[in-house]
Amino acid sequence: MLHVLIHMDSLDAPATSDTIAAMLNTNPVVVRRTMAGLREQGYVQSGKGHGGGWVLARPLHAITLRDIHHALGDPPVFALGTTDEHADCLIERAVNATLGDAMRAAEALLLERFGQVTLADLAANACGR
Repeated sequence: MLHVLIHMDSLDAPATSDTIAAMLNTNPVVVRRTMAGLREQGYVQSGKGHGGGWVLARPLHAITLRDIHHALGDPPVFALGTTDEHADCLIERAVNATLGDAMRAAEALLLERFGQVTLADLAANACGR
């Protein structure tokens, strides 16, 4: 989604859900659902009918990675998870507690860093290579 938003900044016309779906190799319905969350948070706007589509509602420098993460529902940052197969096992509980604490601390640091990186930063990095 991040790369789509950066591309949208350089488009001369609104991006349709079909166009975005092709960029992401997904279904336009998924795009509309995802973009609706971004619209609710004020990052994109949509127009209907002929010539309609999605446009950025803010400049790239005013949107951070954390903003997008939050607008997309604050999905889990890490795919690594703990198990509860042996919930009464003291070792499993200790492992889960330690991993949980470490992942929460790491997630807090990562989200803090996300708040410091704008889409303009990403675009500049892409154009500078």
